[in-house]
Amino acid sequence: MDHHHANGPHRVDLVVYPGFKALEAVGPMSVFDYANVHLRQQGRPDGYAVRVVAAQAGAVPSDTLMALNATHTLAELEQGGAGCTVILVGSRNIEQVLAASPELVAWAASVAPRVDRMIALCSGSFFLAAAGLLDGRRAATHWSVAALLRQRYPAIEVDPDAIYVRDGPLWTSAGVTAGIDLALALVEEDFGHALALEVARDLVMYLKRPGGQSQFSVQLASQGTGHRDIQAVQNWVLEHLVEPMPLAALAARAAMSERHFRRVFTQETGQTPSAFVESARLEGARRLLESQAGLPLKTVAARMGMGSEQALRHLFVRHLGITPLAYRERFSRAGG
Repeated sequence: MDHHHANGPHRVDLVVYPGFKALEAVGPMSVFDYANVHLRQQGRPDGYAVRVVAAQAGAVPSDTLMALNATHTLAELEQGGAGCTVILVGSRNIEQVLAASPELVAWAASVAPRVDRMIALCSGSFFLAAAGLLDGRRAATHWSVAALLRQRYPAIEVDPDAIYVRDGPLWTSAGVTAGIDLALALVEEDFGHALALEVARDLVMYLKRPGGQSQFSVQLASQGTGHRDIQAVQNWVLEHLVEPMPLAALAARAAMSERHFRRVFTQETGQTPSAFVESARLEGARRLLESQAGLPLKTVAARMGMGSEQALRHLFVRHLGITPLAYRERFSRAGG
């Protein structure tokens, strides 16, 4: 879809409410602003006209010292939203906000069919979920509430690792800075790769994060479960990557049968034990490649408990789309 219409810039309505995450609103706003700057430098008209929208016009306090001044109201958007992109910002206390603002959910449901793109950043995905808009679709959200989203709305295919997800006209993103990644993707869709890259450089950001998806580390993931035995197994895995990890050995550490362990582990963490081991090995290998430029690939493979350089290569290509060698050239601190 071509979003920059002949009749002027594409309208972006940024929807905020008391307690919204400031960085999530200002990040994308800056992306669109820089895009306009680069378009002007090329002698082209502005691509975006951003407006701040809230239930009532006026100052809307965020989660920090900053407030944003809403110039338009939700009711105005309901009258006509064609040709516009709506961005709903997330909150640190999404459950309280949801309980306090059912009108925002109803508003999202009524406006969504009439806009070009409906976007929810971070925990803002709960507004779209509560409106029933994400049923049968894929969605992302902040890692800390991914399990809650999945539990409360089982019809949504929650991707806990995605930086952002696009499913038709609906876009959702992971936490906070991921809103910038999503906004860069919008610029790329609207005005092409070169302009998006210029903006990414201005913001000193990757246009596409290395690894594409994982929004947080495996170490953080191991802290995400409250189940002591599962957490203990995860921590053991992270500290003993060089060792073989058959399911039987992991189950024995948790003093469970293999079948029961696999079920509990998957329920608690959202991934199978073998998928966790694989992502831990991938992350460990990435760190070695980034920090030790001279280490032979077969040594990296051996330290990560992988039988061969081939297995390491296979892992990288499958998950990251690039070879370990290419990864090192791009991301090694020694510059390859």
